[in-house]
Amino acid sequence: MNPFTSISRREMLSRAAGGFGAIALSAMLADTQSASASSGSADPLAPKQPHYPAKAKNVIFLFMSGGVSHVDSFDPKPQLTADHNKTLNVHNYRGHIGDFKQHFKKAQWDFRPRGESGIEVSDLFPHIGGMIDDIALIRSMTTDHIAHYEATLGMHTGSFSFARPSMGSWVSYGLGTENQNLPSFVVITGATPYARGQNWNNAFLPGCHQGLQVFPGATPIANMHRRAATNDLQSLELDLLREINQGNLQQSPQDDQLEARIKSFETAFGMQSEAPEVFDLSQETESTLAMYDLKPGDTTSFGWNCLVARRIVERGVRFVECIDVGSSNNWDDHGDMLNHGRLAKNVDKPIAGLLQDLKQRGLLDDTLVVWTTEFGRTPYMEEKDAAGRDHHPMVFSSWMAGAGMKKGVVHGASDEYGISVADKRVHVHDFHATILHLLGIDHTRLTFRHTGRDYRLTDVFGNVVHDILT
Repeated sequence: MNPFTSISRREMLSRAAGGFGAIALSAMLADTQSASASSGSADPLAPKQPHYPAKAKNVIFLFMSGGVSHVDSFDPKPQLTADHNKTLNVHNYRGHIGDFKQHFKKAQWDFRPRGESGIEVSDLFPHIGGMIDDIALIRSMTTDHIAHYEATLGMHTGSFSFARPSMGSWVSYGLGTENQNLPSFVVITGATPYARGQNWNNAFLPGCHQGLQVFPGATPIANMHRRAATNDLQSLELDLLREINQGNLQQSPQDDQLEARIKSFETAFGMQSEAPEVFDLSQETESTLAMYDLKPGDTTSFGWNCLVARRIVERGVRFVECIDVGSSNNWDDHGDMLNHGRLAKNVDKPIAGLLQDLKQRGLLDDTLVVWTTEFGRTPYMEEKDAAGRDHHPMVFSSWMAGAGMKKGVVHGASDEYGISVADKRVHVHDFHATILHLLGIDHTRLTFRHTGRDYRLTDVFGNVVHDILT
């Protein structure tokens, strides 16, 4: 064809559309090939080799919903106390840009040096403070959003705007699980947090990597006991169901939902034999229960969540999250910071007990414990002597303990009032990259192709915080 031959506008658009169609088809085929490769194993939850030797085998992720005040808990600010009720001007107030007159508000709990390290922790968390020599405390956390929904979503998925796979789902996808009778990712919460189930959703990852929600109470998991008259009868029923499903899967080999259902039936069958024992705390000693601030028969307190988390990770589950409260009656104390005291009393001793229990059993050597919230709270308020505090994403505190972590150290700092990061900023993506690193995962290499793009937990950002690692 003569390259200089003129063509009609209609023909040009037709060719252009064909070109775009070819591009779209190429992207779809690449996605299909990637999905096929990712599920090439007969068992998508089979244990996988990490990118490099891991220091942590499991993660217990403790999430305090609502925004814990850093200046009342883990970040002492003597200057804030000295300047209580003095005025300042801020240029970003509740997400609005301008010039706003505010008043400094001092901490409502005293800070004291704790442990041999002498790290200051407030009287809000005396029991966690007692374990500070086992903790790497980060005082320079920052996040991208001032609203609960988006900040909670970001802390769990790395995305502040769109539904993406949860961190637990990424860990399950990258490493599989060591116990085929239990899920690889478990979330223990009786309340619904901001962003709801998106916090433990698999999104575009294969469905078997979605987190299983466990409800504190008499029935932690529905249908935990078989309905068939005997184990043999149930096995026959499941064998027939598996045969039918496998036949359907051969006809639709890229049906991720069907593949996930097949795996869910297999996991459910295994759980009926193992899960009842996991949730039976009757064999735990009185001293162990006391460590978690638990009384015999208590199945609804945060201590129950923490003790069950320990029992789950020691059975090979990769990722366990404990959420203390939901999207109401939480740490979002705009009106009265004294509510922090009530909430801290529910979690302080159980969390310290979890660290102590893991340490005594030798489990802290390969279990990473992470404590965080979605953002901090303002060191100032509009009115003098205000009782509460507002949302504060610019800086807050989190901590890690256990496998691969330095002990009794502080990383980073906020300024003299706790308003912004002064040193060694740690973004949520850095936080996630560090967790994955301890599990032996390079966060830049743990990807999944979806809609023509390779996605990862840390988007296109994130650096491992090596200073807090051994």
